[in-house]
Amino acid sequence: MSVFERCFLPGILGVLAAALGPIPAEARAATGAPVKVEALPGTIVRWSVPGTKRCGMGTRSWTALQETCYYPVDLMQTPAVLRVSRRGAGLTAYARISVLASSYGTEDITLGDIPQANPSPADLRRNSRDQALVGKVWTRRDRPARFTLPLGPPVASPLPEGKGFGVKWIFNGKPESSEVHSGTDYAVAPGTPVTAVADGTVVIAEDLFLTGKGVFIDHGDGLVSMYFHLAELKVQAGQDVKKGETLGLVGSTGRVTGPHLHLGVRWHGARIDPRLLLDDPARIPAIGP
Repeated sequence: MSVFERCFLPGILGVLAAALGPIPAEARAATGAPVKVEALPGTIVRWSVPGTKRCGMGTRSWTALQETCYYPVDLMQTPAVLRVSRRGAGLTAYARISVLASSYGTEDITLGDIPQANPSPADLRRNSRDQALVGKVWTRRDRPARFTLPLGPPVASPLPEGKGFGVKWIFNGKPESSEVHSGTDYAVAPGTPVTAVADGTVVIAEDLFLTGKGVFIDHGDGLVSMYFHLAELKVQAGQDVKKGETLGLVGSTGRVTGPHLHLGVRWHGARIDPRLLLDDPARIPAIGP
């Protein structure tokens, strides 16, 4: 059974845990429900209570999305108990997310004779510049949300099954070159138009060393979507785009073994499986009923 099935298929995956330990009075009064749930790295937990206005997790806080708090758990989060909060008109309520130890498995990737397989010093310098550019995206100040859930598909239907999220890739048999894949890959024909999953502002639209021609979109509320390995770019940095607008065409640029679309998302700094945001949000494991 796949990790995705374990987490999200009704009746099989329930990652909700029973109440554990004494329930804080403020949480009990606000929800009347268990205040501890389990989650895998790279997934999301929600907390829906009428009147919810603010959400908190660690050092971050943000505005609730349609009276619901969504708590993304970073793909690289180690087993731990994370304290989260929800604030409405009354007292602040608290809950805990128990992050489980999980492995998405490994996969050997054979790269052909491309620069990304054996980068030169100049390639490495270029990649360092790329990473500095991308790093600025994660420090942008959160703006109001310009999306609702579920997000739109990144290509016209039918969207093929997404694969590869969380898998540890080993390139050309070299364990020291391993990398955890933080996006989901879709086997889509080259030349297929790639579309924005929600309204937003393009913050990067460039040909980067590893990702190839890629687009990064800021959707507000700390949500950034990423589209990699494109054959052609149809937008530019600073441009506002609408949900469903064409961003580029599927290709095989960057570090790839063939044409496909890599879709990635970060939400409140956490790398999560984008498939969770493309599906009915009611299927996301919840705190309380």
